[in-house]
Amino acid sequence: MNIGPETVLTATDDLDRRLVLATQGGLPLVPRPYAALAAQLGCSEVEVCERLGAMLARGVIRRIGAVPNHYAIGYTANGMSVWDIDDACVDAVGELVGALDFVTHCYRRPRRLPDWPYNLFAMVHAGSREAALGRVADIAALVEYRFPAALRAQDVLFSTSILKKTGLRLGRV
Repeated sequence: MNIGPETVLTATDDLDRRLVLATQGGLPLVPRPYAALAAQLGCSEVEVCERLGAMLARGVIRRIGAVPNHYAIGYTANGMSVWDIDDACVDAVGELVGALDFVTHCYRRPRRLPDWPYNLFAMVHAGSREAALGRVADIAALVEYRFPAALRAQDVLFSTSILKKTGLRLGRV
């Protein structure tokens, strides 16, 4: 779960705080993780789900999601494709690229001129560098077909190590 620093201040009661603490390292890897949390916290599975939903709605927690280990599932070539796209259509291009099944995330960022002209980023995972580059070429062809003259430059940055992704960790309250 991704939680904000304001969590301690806006969690409504002790059970919400204990639920945040119990989930900040991830959900239990069992068939029914919410039932396991409920047993740990001494409440019902329905209450766990309702409280998580309420905290999401209030912004106490930002999201609940899975973070796959791409290497463990066979994707050993992880390339961040970077694109210099005309600002007039970068949002539309981003929606197009982000909808592709082989793009895991796509987002817009400001350029850092003169050294970094890229304003659109799209993560591509594949079993080899050649396959990843082929997917990036597919993206380029699609962008050039749908948005002629919008694509000005591109590159691919490949991962060289695995970084562990974690959210904010709270101490015991």
